[in-house]
Amino acid sequence: MKRLSLRDRLRWMIIAVLIAVLLPLGLYSYHRALKETRELLDGRLAQSARTLDVLIRQAGVEALRKPELGSLVVPILGRKAEEQLLHTRTYEAEVGYQVFDMHNHMRLTTANFAQLPLPSTPVSGFDDHFFEGYGWRIFTLVDDVNDVVVRVGERDDSRRDITRALWLDLGLPQFVGLPLLAILVGWAVRRGLRPLERLRQALASRAPGSRQPIQLEHAPQELQPVVDALNMQLERLEDALERERRFSADVAHELRTPLASTIIHLDSAMATQLPPDASAALTSAQSGLARLTRRIEQLLALARLEAGAAAGQRGEVDLIAVAMNVIDELAPLLGESGVEFAFAEHDDSLKIQGYEAALAALLRNLIENAMHHVPTGGQVQLSLRRSQGATLIEVIDNGPGIPLERRASVFARFHRESSGGDGYGLGLSIVQRAAQLHDATIELLDAPSGRGLRVRVAIPQI
Repeated sequence: MKRLSLRDRLRWMIIAVLIAVLLPLGLYSYHRALKETRELLDGRLAQSARTLDVLIRQAGVEALRKPELGSLVVPILGRKAEEQLLHTRTYEAEVGYQVFDMHNHMRLTTANFAQLPLPSTPVSGFDDHFFEGYGWRIFTLVDDVNDVVVRVGERDDSRRDITRALWLDLGLPQFVGLPLLAILVGWAVRRGLRPLERLRQALASRAPGSRQPIQLEHAPQELQPVVDALNMQLERLEDALERERRFSADVAHELRTPLASTIIHLDSAMATQLPPDASAALTSAQSGLARLTRRIEQLLALARLEAGAAAGQRGEVDLIAVAMNVIDELAPLLGESGVEFAFAEHDDSLKIQGYEAALAALLRNLIENAMHHVPTGGQVQLSLRRSQGATLIEVIDNGPGIPLERRASVFARFHRESSGGDGYGLGLSIVQRAAQLHDATIELLDAPSGRGLRVRVAIPQI
C-alpha cells in the first residue's frame, strides 16, 4: 500500500479535524435554531389568539353572542390568486382562526377554517390537526369570562418551508465550504512545507564532495535544527571519505617504491647464471610482483577517481582524444600481448560532459581486462558512437566470455573469475565507479560473433 506523504497526512488530518468540529456544531446550531423557530411560531400563534380575543372584547362581545346574526366569514384568497394579485408569494391561505362560544356556535372564522370541526370540550393549549390534506398547528384560547373560544392555526408545510430555509442557510455553506476549505488547506499545507522542498532541492543539487554547508533563506524555526544537523553529518561524512581516500592513495603510493625496487633486484638476479630451480622461483616471484603492482595501480586509479569526483564539477571532454591517449599508453602492452586491437571507425571528436581522468580509467581498464582474457592472436575492438540520446562505449573481445549467472558479481571489488591470471579483480570495479560518476549504465552482453564478451557503457547526454 502506498504511503501517504507528509503533505497529504497534514491535509487530511486538518480536514478531518475541521469536519469533526464543524459538523457537530452545524447540527447543534440547526437543531437549536429549529427549536427556537418552533417556539417563536408557537408564541406567535398564542399572541395572535390573545390579540384577537382582546379586539373582539373591545369591539363588542355582545354582538358575537347573538345567534341570529350568524357567523362572519373572513374571505381567504388561494395561493395562486394571491400571487397574481400581489405579484409575490404570500402565506395568507396557510394561517387561519375561529371564534365561537362555549356552546360551539361559530361567530367569526376565516374561510379556510370554516369547515374545521369544533372541539367538543375546548381546552386552552396547543394541539395538532390534520384537515383537508394538510397538517395544522393550532392554539386554542378559552375565555371563560366572556364565553369566547379563539382558535388560531398555521399549516405545517409553512413551518417546513422555514425549516428547509434554515437547513439551507446552515447546512449549504458547510457542504459548499468544506470542499473549498479542503482546497485552501491543501494550498496552505503545500506552501507551509515549501522549505522542505527547498531543502530537498539543495540536497539533490549538492555536488559530490562539496564541503559547502546547506543554507536555506528564511528557514522556519523548526527546520533550522534539522539543517544544522544535516550540515554536521555531511561534514563528518566528507571527513571520513577524505580520510579513506587519503589512506588508499598513501598505502598504494608507499607500496609502489619498494615493489619497483624489488622487481629491479629480481631482474638483476635473473640476469646472472642461476640453477634451474632458483631461476624458476625468481620467475614466479617476478610474475607475482607484477600482479601485485597491477593491483596497486588499480587502487591508485580508484583513489584518483574518488578524489577527482570530490575535487570539482564536470567539464567538456573529448572522448576520442581520451581514447587515443589511452591507446598510446597501452601500445607497449598491446604489442607484447600478441592481441589484435582495433579502434572502430569514429568521428574526429566526440565531446561529452564528464571527468577526463575517470573516463580514461574506464577505457584503460576495459581494454586491459579484454586483453588479459583473450588468447594470443585474439581480437579486441573499441567502439565509440552516439545512439538515441546517449554516448556508447563498447569493448568487444573473442575470449571465453563470462557466464550469465556470474555477470552480476564481477563488479565487486577483488572478485576474481578464476584463480589464475589477473582475473576480474579491481578492473571492472573501477569501470563501474567511473560509470556511476557519469550516471551511466553498464551491460555485459555476448559478442556479436557468438563467442566472447561485449561490454557496453551508455553515458546519457546532459
